Amino acid sequence: MAIFNNSDVPDNISTDSNTTIITTGAKIKGELELSCNLYIDGILEGNINSTKEVNVGKNGHIKGEIVTERLVVQGFVEGTIDAQRVEIKAAGHVSGEIKSSELVIEAKGIFEGNSIIKNDATI
Repeated sequence: MAIFNNSDVPDNISTDSNTTIITTGAKIKGELELSCNLYIDGILEGNINSTKEVNVGKNGHIKGEIVTERLVVQGFVEGTIDAQRVEIKAAGHVSGEIKSSELVIEAKGIFEGNSIIKNDATI
């Protein structure tokens, strides 16, 4: 089992040296405080607080609260999301509450829950 490895990241996902990567087969419980990007293709039960971008890969599963600048979901997220921009890709599934200024759901992307528009004046 590998927890941090960048070889499993799809080519269409941009990562840099400031990206934390959690690969398939990893399961983490707890809280993450990040000032860098996060790519997760494993399982996380807990909360994420990031000032950058969070990408949930096709095998990624997050249960908890996510606070971030931008969230891209290709896997499954269950819980509450507070972000400037949320993108649910074709294979993505979000169940819960989204609070954002921008919400983009691609065809075949799934969103079940409540969406609250974030007023730019409150950001």
